[in-house]
Amino acid sequence: MKWEITHRTSYAYAAPVRDSFNEARLQPFSDECQTVDHFLLKVLPAARLRHHHDFYSNVVHHFEITEPHSTLLVESQLRVNVKPRPPLTPDATPWALARIGEAAREPRVFEFLQESRFVELSPEVWRLALDVTDGIRDTWQAALELMKFVHSTVKYESFSTNVHTHARDVLRHKRGVCQDFAHVLLSLCRTLKIPALYVSGYLATESASATHAWVEVLIPGVGWRPIDPTHNRQPDETYVKIAVGRDYSDVAPVSGTYKGTTERKMEVNVTIERLND
Repeated sequence: MKWEITHRTSYAYAAPVRDSFNEARLQPFSDECQTVDHFLLKVLPAARLRHHHDFYSNVVHHFEITEPHSTLLVESQLRVNVKPRPPLTPDATPWALARIGEAAREPRVFEFLQESRFVELSPEVWRLALDVTDGIRDTWQAALELMKFVHSTVKYESFSTNVHTHARDVLRHKRGVCQDFAHVLLSLCRTLKIPALYVSGYLATESASATHAWVEVLIPGVGWRPIDPTHNRQPDETYVKIAVGRDYSDVAPVSGTYKGTTERKMEVNVTIERLND
């Protein structure tokens, strides 16, 4: 499927600010299932854009605006082609959960087995993960069961959390939004030594005003496979992958610092249109 997506983030400050240094993670991944046909990033006030790849291979654009300004606009426009990924059945990838620790030997996996800013690996989370996967021996089946548990346990409730909410608080209050569902699933997977990373992107079938979030788990011999605890399903060609990391703090679409008032208003708008194949 081909998609055209515009992501517009605007800031209005109560008083002029200056020395604004920013990063944007808005350019999609290009891999075997996804091809970026076009990408354009616009910034107002106009600023010189530079880019690099971070530790997780995300494309990061950075820019600075030193002169005083009362508004800031960051807008990305993209066209992307997403191919369907054949779903895995629970018995299609026999890899014993008891052997999942061997996955830590694979390159660049260590970070996705550790605690992170919004993900806690506590004894309580470990016991919960053991209870949910009791009797399951296969790694992929365990990941699917954990996804199902998060989906059925946490209630989706807009504005019930914010970008600073920790997974332990989501488990305590049992409500949140997509990033919270992802953080809880990351905690459960990692505590069982299943490598799991956070994915930021878009779900084209939703009338969303911002990004969506899901999880990828590493199945030895197969690779990284996506699962979406918010919708309890395996992502298909309606999902557009933008950035990955340990949790939300690694993939924020726009982040930065500036000097001036802390009083500001932010608006985010995402439009998604399907193109003819």
